[in-house]
Amino acid sequence: MKEVLNPEQVERYEREGYVVVPDLLTEPEIAAFLAHKEQQEGYGLHGHCMDPQYRYLAMHPRIAGGVWQLLGGQPRIVQTMLLDKGPQGGRGIALHQDCHYLPNEPNTLMACWLALTDTDPDNGGLCVVPGSHRDGLYPTHKARDEREHVAWETEHLMRDRNGREWNQRLVSFEIDDLDPSRLLRLTVRRGAGVFFTGLTIHGSFANRSADRPRTAFAIHYIHKDTWLFRTDVQDAMLVELAPQVSRENDSGG
Repeated sequence: MKEVLNPEQVERYEREGYVVVPDLLTEPEIAAFLAHKEQQEGYGLHGHCMDPQYRYLAMHPRIAGGVWQLLGGQPRIVQTMLLDKGPQGGRGIALHQDCHYLPNEPNTLMACWLALTDTDPDNGGLCVVPGSHRDGLYPTHKARDEREHVAWETEHLMRDRNGREWNQRLVSFEIDDLDPSRLLRLTVRRGAGVFFTGLTIHGSFANRSADRPRTAFAIHYIHKDTWLFRTDVQDAMLVELAPQVSRENDSGG
């Protein structure tokens, strides 16, 4: 398998908990997905199971290949999320760690956040806290500022490896007492992606631009041998990769 990330990118991911990688997708691939998304139904977290375009991005050799490289083994796709934030106040997701939402054992959870439009602080681009992945799980509260962030709560059924089941309350988590000076507001150009760990604090704020949508697509992965506790995502799809990706692909899937 051809390596996607160079040694410097791998080292940054391990040191900072994230890395921005340009040109993961071609313009034709982006255009095909954006044209298709206008026709989609509400997929929840399982679009990759139902929609060839979602699956194309989740299985893309330059995306899943980078995940394979960072995990050191074959990944499974946990969930896919279209994050379409309109201008003039489209809300973001409060600063959180994905492991609060997706407990797993051993912890191999990671994500790739793909920019399908140019993204920056003005239109609600991704924010990260470099190095936060080294400190374990932070305490949290439910997101409070509903002008900036969506707020919700729900229960999920959990199941461990031995078959024991319980219900666990999940909310729109926000990290307690986070020092704002630690926050890095990223500029990620269309077609680039951000790989980050399940313990890396990240999120976004409202899109305050006048007329610039912020469209992103997030895919969460685990190593194939990791156990997911949430029953709604336990049937995680195994990634199969072609030997290499054609940069001339214009079908989108």
